[in-house]
Amino acid sequence: MKGVDGVQWWRGLEEVPPDWGRCVATIGVFDGVHRGHQRVIRRAVERGRAAGLPVVLVTFNPHPAAVLRPDRQPAVLTTPAYKASLLETLGVDAVLVLAFTVEFSQRGPDEFVSATLVEALHAAAVVVGDNFRFGHKAVGDVETLRELGEKYDFDVEGVSLEGESPATLSSTAIRERIAAGDVDAAAAALGRPHRIEGVVVRGHDRGARLLGFPTANLESPPHTAIPADGVYAGWLASRDSRWPAAISVGTNPQFGDTDRSVEAYALDRDDLELYGEHVAVEFVARLRDTQRFDSVDELVAAMRHDVERVRDIVGGA
Repeated sequence: MKGVDGVQWWRGLEEVPPDWGRCVATIGVFDGVHRGHQRVIRRAVERGRAAGLPVVLVTFNPHPAAVLRPDRQPAVLTTPAYKASLLETLGVDAVLVLAFTVEFSQRGPDEFVSATLVEALHAAAVVVGDNFRFGHKAVGDVETLRELGEKYDFDVEGVSLEGESPATLSSTAIRERIAAGDVDAAAAALGRPHRIEGVVVRGHDRGARLLGFPTANLESPPHTAIPADGVYAGWLASRDSRWPAAISVGTNPQFGDTDRSVEAYALDRDDLELYGEHVAVEFVARLRDTQRFDSVDELVAAMRHDVERVRDIVGGA
């Protein structure tokens, strides 16, 4: 299967062409495809281009934690489709998606390397983040990979994931910032605004009927990394269009709702028919906490103020 710009997608080792030659490989879960991931992947691409070799990115589905610790599965930063589109822009030639199962997790470092990097991909070099771990119970690290590289004749490079700040660029740290509502810090680490996706479903229809602000109510996949309750400036995007938006995350205490929701109002648009469509919401800045006002009129006044702040931050007619 080929993706954008001819990127090949292989779902399992059996889909790797039997005549595949040598390559440069990079390995990781790459949830979020954040700036640290981008640094690792671009380094692999640099080495591949310098050596005249194709670059293969090896990743896993589902997230390993969903299999090994299902009761503590981390919030997901990117849907598989969005992650794929981000990876395809980074210059890799092929993506190998390995099914992560309990059986797969029990493979030792040598077994994983010999089956994947040696027998299937014929790797000449492997580039990973300097915090890379692999093998049963994550016993393998970059030094383990170097030792196996000497055994199987491939070079290994560990790339630092340290950012400009003292904190290491990591998916875990980004999840924490999103959970706290700090979408600015998340965007700085991701290299773009945090984005969630979902299908537009019917809510209580108060936005258009009672408040004068028709909203798209997103139903996102389980374990999506949704920001803390509050009101945000950002964007609402469908397949063909993108609008500045005021975004509300929370339970809507004004009306006593208990279910948490994500609703986006596209500025100055009361003509959108998005029910049943797959859309995306991007979070640019946090405006305020979720509040319960003394009256609906006060709520509407606050929403008007929110809209004007969105205009100032992301634009809009």
